Amino acid sequence: MGLRNEQLRWQLVRGLVRTLHLERLASRYSRTTVMAAFNLINGSLSIALVSFVALITQEAFIFPSLGATAFILFYVPLAQPASPRNTLCGHLIGALAGLLSLYLFGLQHHPSAFVTGVDLARVGAASLSLGLTGCLMVLLRVAHPPAGATALIVSLGLMPDPAQLPILMAGVGLLLVHAFIMNRLAGLPYPVWSTRSAGNDHVAAAKI
Repeated sequence: MGLRNEQLRWQLVRGLVRTLHLERLASRYSRTTVMAAFNLINGSLSIALVSFVALITQEAFIFPSLGATAFILFYVPLAQPASPRNTLCGHLIGALAGLLSLYLFGLQHHPSAFVTGVDLARVGAASLSLGLTGCLMVLLRVAHPPAGATALIVSLGLMPDPAQLPILMAGVGLLLVHAFIMNRLAGLPYPVWSTRSAGNDHVAAAKI
């Protein structure tokens, strides 16, 4: 599995190098260096895009767990957790679990834990939100590890308003659009929705 992912990562980088006609520059450096540079540039661009939209709209399009999502989308793009289905559903589950936990423990109108500190109610909300998120992602087969951070962001009071949920999901959507474009430019069969629909392509891509 590790070798397969390594092959896919290199195919992604090599495909973009060819598209941008940077073969000569890439040939001067090791594969690891080129891949590291690719992640530096792509990770920066993806978060910059979402942050710029947040700047223009003054809405919370950017939140910490998007950083982990960006890494997965560009480091293991054909893994199931990186699919649009898992990414969108995972973050949605995390946000809803966080909101539910806030209401169950009566914290929906309280300042965040970073302002007031952590009390027993906040411990309960954080614990329930993360446990519920993991449980539902497993049951629904939409595992996306960064969604656990989204659950904590909400349950700790950083994004407690239900009206922020569509904005949060729009931020995830923007990141997925960027990932789709970059992965497809590289020639990888990044799925429109679920990785399963591109299962045969994964094997073919790994052999390239």
